[in-house]
Formats: sequence, C-alpha cells, structure tokens
Amino acid sequence: QVQLVESGGGLVQAGGSLRLSCAASGRTLSSYDIGWFRQAPGKEREFVAALRRSGGSTYYADSVKGRFTISRDNAKITVYLQMNSLKPEDTAVYYCAAAIKATIYMARFQYDYWGQGTQVTVSS
Repeated sequence: QVQLVESGGGLVQAGGSLRLSCAASGRTLSSYDIGWFRQAPGKEREFVAALRRSGGSTYYADSVKGRFTISRDNAKITVYLQMNSLKPEDTAVYYCAAAIKATIYMARFQYDYWGQGTQVTVSS
C-alpha cells in the first residue's frame, strides 16, 4: 500500500503562484508514474499533469500548458506541481496519484493510489 500526501495548497490571488508537493510515506516515488488531478465543486475530477517514471516525459492538460510544471526531485522522493499565472478557474482540490504502470496518463482508472487532496483557491 502506498500512502500519498499532498501539501502546498492555499489561497492566492489571480496571477500568483503555488507549488504543490506529493510524497509517499516511507518510500520513494521512483517506481511509479505520477499524475496530478483536480476537482472543482460540482465537477468531475480532471487530469492536470503527469510524469513518467522512466525517461521523465511529462504530459499536461491543455488548460494548464505553459503555466504548470510537473517535476521530481533528484532523490525521487517528492513530485512537485509548480503552478504559475493562476486563474480563478484553477480553484479546486488537487490530488496526487501514483500508477504502477500507466499507459493513458490522463485516465483516472490508470492510477492505483491517491492522496487525500489539497485545496487551491485562486481569488480574482
């Protein structure tokens, strides 16, 4: 069992930045493909970004391309989501997810483990 913990959420003004972190208790994330998803009130959980465990390829939703960056620290313990130029429509609970092996990175069913989420609120 992998327990994921997200941190770094908060309240920020439009145009500001936040960096979310995702860590697994007691282990590294080097063996997993990692995804970030978000869920706004009344909406379905949607894909935001993903990072392949091998090769480091990244994938982004069109709505965040050029603004968000997913990365991993050298020790492969923590995965980050750097969010710049935030907009009110980015307001949501952000979830980190880990897949033993993902082939369709934007699909929720591909991920085996999920964190509890961290709230991001962007004020206008």
